[in-house]
Amino acid sequence: MTLPKFILGDNTEYPNAIFVIHTEFPRFIINLEDDEVEWFEDFDAEDQKELNSETENAIKLATEFYDNEVAKYEE
Repeated sequence: MTLPKFILGDNTEYPNAIFVIHTEFPRFIINLEDDEVEWFEDFDAEDQKELNSETENAIKLATEFYDNEVAKYEE
């Protein structure tokens, strides 16, 4: 199965949360309500360097994805 890079998610137990799931390395879920990130990867010291450089960009892309999806609903 091919997955999209980003998936929107919600949950009635978290009515104010907006989740974006990033399905490629480094895989994570970000809650855009508070920018909390949950990682699905275990990182070693070598991965940490790549993680530091990729994290900011991946979160920026997740936020842009959400903004684009919301804009489509508003049209």
